[in-house]
Amino acid sequence: MRNFPFRRCSWLLLALLLGSPAVLRAQATTPAEGPMLTQPAVLGMIALLLIIVLGAAVLLVGRVASLIRGTQKPSTENEAGRFDETVTNLTDPQLAAILARQQGREFALGGAELSGASPAHDTQGLVQHVALNVHSQWFHEKRRTAPFTDLDPKLTMLISAFLLCAAFWLVLGTTVGWYAGVKFVSPDVDHVAALSFGRLRPIHTNMVFWGWTSLAMIGLGYFVVPRTNNTPLFSLKWGWWSLGLINASVILGTVCLMAGINNGGGEYREYIWPVALLFALGVIVAFANFYQTVAHRTTEEFYISNWYILGATIWGIVLTVIAYLPWYQNGLGETITQGYYMHMGVGMWFMTFTLGLMYYFLPMSLNKPIYSYSLGVLAFWTQLLFYSLIGTHHYIFSPLPWWLQTVAIVFSVGMIIPVLAGTINFLMTFRGSRKRVGDSYSLPFLLMGVLFYFVGSFQGSLQALRYTNLVWHFTDFNVAHSHITMYGIVSFMLWGCIYTLAPKLRGREPRQALVGVHFWFALVGLLAYVMALMIGGTLKGMSWMAGEPFMKSVVLMAPYWLWRAIGGTFMLLAHFVFFYNLVDMLLGGKAAPQAPLTQAPVKQAISQAHDVLERI
Repeated sequence: MRNFPFRRCSWLLLALLLGSPAVLRAQATTPAEGPMLTQPAVLGMIALLLIIVLGAAVLLVGRVASLIRGTQKPSTENEAGRFDETVTNLTDPQLAAILARQQGREFALGGAELSGASPAHDTQGLVQHVALNVHSQWFHEKRRTAPFTDLDPKLTMLISAFLLCAAFWLVLGTTVGWYAGVKFVSPDVDHVAALSFGRLRPIHTNMVFWGWTSLAMIGLGYFVVPRTNNTPLFSLKWGWWSLGLINASVILGTVCLMAGINNGGGEYREYIWPVALLFALGVIVAFANFYQTVAHRTTEEFYISNWYILGATIWGIVLTVIAYLPWYQNGLGETITQGYYMHMGVGMWFMTFTLGLMYYFLPMSLNKPIYSYSLGVLAFWTQLLFYSLIGTHHYIFSPLPWWLQTVAIVFSVGMIIPVLAGTINFLMTFRGSRKRVGDSYSLPFLLMGVLFYFVGSFQGSLQALRYTNLVWHFTDFNVAHSHITMYGIVSFMLWGCIYTLAPKLRGREPRQALVGVHFWFALVGLLAYVMALMIGGTLKGMSWMAGEPFMKSVVLMAPYWLWRAIGGTFMLLAHFVFFYNLVDMLLGGKAAPQAPLTQAPVKQAISQAHDVLERI
C-alpha cells in the first residue's frame, strides 16, 4: 500500500464518475490519439458507469432513509403532559361530559360483528400475513407470497434439485475464483500444480458457466415452460437426465482441468470434447423436453418467454457443436471460431435464456403484464440478427481480414437496438411500482439486473470500436466488463427469479434480513471489483500505448488487484448467504401455517388504538 498511487487514482476515479475533461485530459493522454476524452466512446463509457453508481446510490439512500424513519417512534410524552395539564384545568361539567363519552365506549364495535362468535378463517388465502408491530426499527418487513397449490410435487422436487445443484456450483466455483484472485495479491501463496492460476481460472469460469448459470436457467425453465403453456412438463424423467448429464460434465471437467487435461487455449471451451459432449447431451435433452411441452400446449397463444428459452437452447447446442468440430479449426480459422463461440455463448445462451425468464418472472413479481409484447419480439429477432457476427470484435487489429473486423464492429453497434428495446420494456413494466419494489426482496435484484443489462450491453458496443479496443482490450478492463455482464446481468436476474419462485414452491419464506445481506454484499462487492479493474485496466492500456515496459504495468496493477480481492470477498460471502437462504427455503422444516384471523388480534389492535387515541 506504500506505493499506491492515491493521487493519480483519485483524480482518475473522479474523472470516470464525473466526466471532467480537464482531469482526464491531464491524466490520460495517449501519444497516438490525443486526449482520451476527445473520444465519444470513452465519454459514453463514463456515462454508463455513472448510471450504475447513481442507481446503487438511490437504492442505498432510500434504504438508509427507511431505517432512519423506522427508528423515529412517535413521541407521546409531550402530548401526555399537555393532556394531564388540560385535565386538571377542566370544570366539573366538562369533566362529566368526558366521563360520559368514556362510558359510551362500551357500545363501540368489537370487531366481530360480521364474523360472529366463530373464529375468522381466511379460506380464500386473501390475507397472507398479519403483523401487529409495523414499526420495526431496522428491518422493513417485505411482502410475503402465497405458495402454489396446483404444482406437481414431483416437478417441485426436480426444480429444487436444479436450483440446489446450481447454488452448490456457484459457491464452489466462486470460491475457486476468489482463491485465484488472491494469487494476484500473493502469488506465492502455494506451489501446488493443481492449484496454479492457469488451472484455477478455467475451473472457475467453467464451473460458474455450466454448473451455476446453466443449471439455474434450465431449472427455472422447467417451471416457466409448463406454466406458460398450461400443460404438464412432457417428461420428468428427461428432466432428471438433463440434470445428471450436466452435473457429470462439470464434475469430470473439473477433475480433468485440475489434472492439466484440457482442450488448449480456447477460452470457455477448456473441457475436452468427451466432457463437453455430456453437457451438449444434457442441453439436447432439455430442449427436447421444452419442445415437446410446447407442442402439447393447451393455450393458443405462444408466450414470448418460450421464444427466448427455445431459441437459447437451440443456439446453445449449435454453439457447442461448432466449437468442438476440428475440421475447419486451423490457423486463423480457429481464432474466428473462438471469437464466435466465446461471445455467442454469453449472448445467445446465457443472456437469451435469462431474458426469457425475465419476461415471465418480472410480470409475476409485479402482478402486472409486460409493458409491450411487440418490443419483446423486436428485441428477440434483432438480437438474433446482430449478435451472430460480433465475436470478431475481440480481435481488432489482428491478422484477421479487415472487412471481417469492420462487420463485427458494425453489428456490435447494431446491438444497441435489442438492448434499448429490452431495457425500455422492462423499465416501463416497473413504472408506477416504486412501493412494490420497496416491499419485495426479489424485485431489487431484477431492477439492478435490468440496469446492468443496459450498461453492460451498451458498454460492449462501445468497447467494440477501434480506439477503445486499442486502450482496453487484453487489459483488466475486459475482466470487469465480463463480470458486469455475467454477474451483474445474468446472476442478479437469476437471483431475482429464484427469490420469486422458491418461496412459492414449498411456502417457506427466506429470512428477509439475510436476503438484504445477499443483495448488498453482492452489489457492493461487484462495484468495488469492476471499478478497480476499470481504472487499473485504463492505466495499464495507457502504459502499453506509451511504450513503457510490460513489467511496469504489472506493478501498476498491484493495488487494483487488492481491491479486486476485497470486492471478490464480499461477492463470495453473498453467495454463501444465498446458498443458506435457498437451502432454508427448499430443504428447511415444513412451512409454518399462517395464523388464523381470530377475534383476539382484532380486539388487541382495537384496544391499542383506543389507548393511543386516549393519549392524544
